[in-house]
Amino acid sequence: MLDKRPPGSKVKLDVCSLKGVVKNKFWVRWSQRISYSSQVFNDSIHGHIWLHPLLVRIINTLQFNRLRNLKQLGGTYFVYPGASHNRFEHSIGVAHLAGRLVRALRKQQPELGISPRDELCVQIAGLCHDLGKLCMLYALVSVPAALLSLHSCFMCIYVNLISWKYKGRPESKSFLYDIVANERNSIDVDKMDYFARDCHHLGIRNNFDFERFLMFARVCVVDGKKQICTRDKEAHNLYEMFHTRHRLHREAYKHRVVHIIQAMISEAFQKADKYIQISGSDGQMFNLSTAIDDMEAYTKLTDYVFDRILYSKCNNLADAQTILKKIVDRELYKCVDEIRHLTTKEIKQDEFHKWYKNETSSKPDVSVQAEDIIIKVSLEIKMDYGMKEKNPINAMWFYRKNDPDSVSELLPKKFSEKVIRVFCKKPDNKSLDVAKMYFQQWYDTINQG
Repeated sequence: MLDKRPPGSKVKLDVCSLKGVVKNKFWVRWSQRISYSSQVFNDSIHGHIWLHPLLVRIINTLQFNRLRNLKQLGGTYFVYPGASHNRFEHSIGVAHLAGRLVRALRKQQPELGISPRDELCVQIAGLCHDLGKLCMLYALVSVPAALLSLHSCFMCIYVNLISWKYKGRPESKSFLYDIVANERNSIDVDKMDYFARDCHHLGIRNNFDFERFLMFARVCVVDGKKQICTRDKEAHNLYEMFHTRHRLHREAYKHRVVHIIQAMISEAFQKADKYIQISGSDGQMFNLSTAIDDMEAYTKLTDYVFDRILYSKCNNLADAQTILKKIVDRELYKCVDEIRHLTTKEIKQDEFHKWYKNETSSKPDVSVQAEDIIIKVSLEIKMDYGMKEKNPINAMWFYRKNDPDSVSELLPKKFSEKVIRVFCKKPDNKSLDVAKMYFQQWYDTINQG
């Protein structure tokens, strides 16, 4: 039973920090002692959203409010003026959809034994799933790979309450773990919200119908384990979801100019790394690539870094500032070539730079330096459906109307498209021709070997 105190009643809280809220052993009892101050959010996508007081308590923390200053689509905002939305509203939307899906399953299948506590846990996971996100394109800065697992660390802190693998839930409720982040088939409420939200702000039509997915979602037993399935006739609706994803990547996320801007911001951040100082715990100072080690410093790491560099008077930031000014003034690097990569050969920029230096070392008339040529490939420009070359629908199980407890899967298809894009920092035609010529020579050489 939740607290029945009338609106406006106040209860003194013993735990003041987000860390304390989540790690408190008796957190559910604690949530019942919170003042009955639920909140209604008027969301641009889902309309009026009611959130439980505990969710509101998490939202009203410094750590969560950091998401107000993280653009959902990063540098895409420089190409699409409408893409100004932030991770704050997306996280609230995910919590809302997570709650709706849990309630739909509980209503349709009471035998699952889904409790209000389960619902609240899943909503907390949805609300907090982006707390480990880095600031605008900051993940492009060269930091040790181990540090980039920060997002996973946050998820371990907040999601372990709903994952039977850790504690608190039996394996019979493992399907709850698939609601926010579904590693099995990538069909989860996180994508459902950001598809709808991104399409809305980008002016791209979203053909996926979440209401139909809610209507037909059902938990079935697959190979002895419970999974969230949907009706066989809903396969087309799910294909529309992934078609929407593909279109978003093709027209927005992986837009040619977006990639150029991402590359320029990445370069600027790397040049500014050691000159940006951020205060952390115990008065320690951190730079961009080490702030991730300290949670107090990390909380201050938002998209403001871009403006801090752009308007800085520090001479050490002059090179980084010049690059960001070029973005604002639209003096962008040029795309000299685009190739559809049909082989399994791995393309590495460092290898191209090494080859290029050897080829041009005896040619003084070549004015383009290796560092003037940027290659974006593979993980950066992969047009897939969230599961590389696999068909995500093949990992989704369906039930039939006349036999809701029996499930089947669809035939597999391949879903993958890779593109290599080559950019040159120098805008003159001669330099662009040189960059394109040498890249094509190198690309032909490695594919013949």
